[in-house]
Amino acid sequence: MDSGTDYLSDSPGDLAEVTISLCGKLGDVSQISKEKFMEHVISFQAFASNPGIIEDPNLVICINSKYYNWAVAAPIILSMQAFQKNLPKSSVEQLVKDKMPKKSGRWWFSWRRRNLETKEAKTSEEKSEEQNKTEASDHVPSTSTHTGSDTTSDDDSQTETLSTVQCLNQMYRKSLRLTSEQIERLNLREGANEIVFSVTTQYQGTCRCEAAIYLWNWDDRIVISDIDGTITKSDALGHILPQLGKDWTHQGIAKLYHKIHQNGYKFLYCSARAIGMADITKGYLQWVNDRGTVLPKGPVLLAPSSLFSALHREVIEKKPEVFKIACLTDIRNLFSPMRQPFYAAFGNRVNDVYAYKQVGVPEYRIFTVNPKGELIQEKTKGNKSSYLRLSELVEHVFPLLTQGRSSSFDCPEFSHFSFWRDPVPPLDLGELQ
Repeated sequence: MDSGTDYLSDSPGDLAEVTISLCGKLGDVSQISKEKFMEHVISFQAFASNPGIIEDPNLVICINSKYYNWAVAAPIILSMQAFQKNLPKSSVEQLVKDKMPKKSGRWWFSWRRRNLETKEAKTSEEKSEEQNKTEASDHVPSTSTHTGSDTTSDDDSQTETLSTVQCLNQMYRKSLRLTSEQIERLNLREGANEIVFSVTTQYQGTCRCEAAIYLWNWDDRIVISDIDGTITKSDALGHILPQLGKDWTHQGIAKLYHKIHQNGYKFLYCSARAIGMADITKGYLQWVNDRGTVLPKGPVLLAPSSLFSALHREVIEKKPEVFKIACLTDIRNLFSPMRQPFYAAFGNRVNDVYAYKQVGVPEYRIFTVNPKGELIQEKTKGNKSSYLRLSELVEHVFPLLTQGRSSSFDCPEFSHFSFWRDPVPPLDLGELQ
């Protein structure tokens, strides 16, 4: 078990070796090398003749091949002498953070920064000299071929310097995308497969992140559903009120989704919420309950960005469809290009409709809902319905796909379509002739 504290050793024989040197005055290098350190190493005779050398600002102490100044090395050496134990790594790192200089100054730790500043100053001087040469060339009509080649080489070197700086300023994020062979070795079963990512660090212990891998068939039909404003009654209050225990869910949506799922369709929840709200979002979807009917399980896809980035994209830029299009396109590419996996989609904004159209959802199966609970089919916007009304017609909009069931109605013989409608009048075929 990781306690978060690591002692290097408890035996005196394994204590760290300490060497001192006056190599701090070598300010023309970006880092301390072993050769430079040994070149100015201090012997016992030199230290015995001048113990005040510990006050020299150029003093560097090497402990276990790591270089420290005297302010950091003194507690480490005192711990080894008084207790015959090395300080914990956490204590050493705190000393380095507090005692080692961070800005340029007289100490050896600031060499790298001084060298970078020197290089930047040289680069700026070279640029100014090049500009002066360019201005001079405008007034002098004759130039030699050799000068032109030098200028070209300077431009190339400056371009390389700029590209290096740009590469250093770029930030990279780790991503995990398994190959087909790696996925096959996981031995996944159909449906949801629980997985756990774990990261063990020395000072924070083991952190775990739970997720699920869904294994679907190549011919499954997928229904996409937004969350904020589609399952909840509004975008903003849908974040807050469920956390306070108040049900802010559209009436009838749980029964509708449940019946669609019973007919063999898979559900995929896609929202522009930040990935940091994954636990809250999944907890809310599991919390929705309409008299014993819950929402079907399915993947919950959220934006892989911070909360402020997600709010900026959705509130200020008003472009939540950017993430949805990229995400749903990635999901669609997992299926055969000859088959459209997305069967229908539910949303609450024009942005949702645009995103669904971009990934190939048929326009006549795109539904939007307003805060009043009125459900509008995108193809016939003048006809307003509701989740409850659509759940009664689920057999016609979402035909049965699962074998072994004749209908998703609990009592299909007493439905509005089968029982309460007017009977079809008898038709005499002879009269038609």
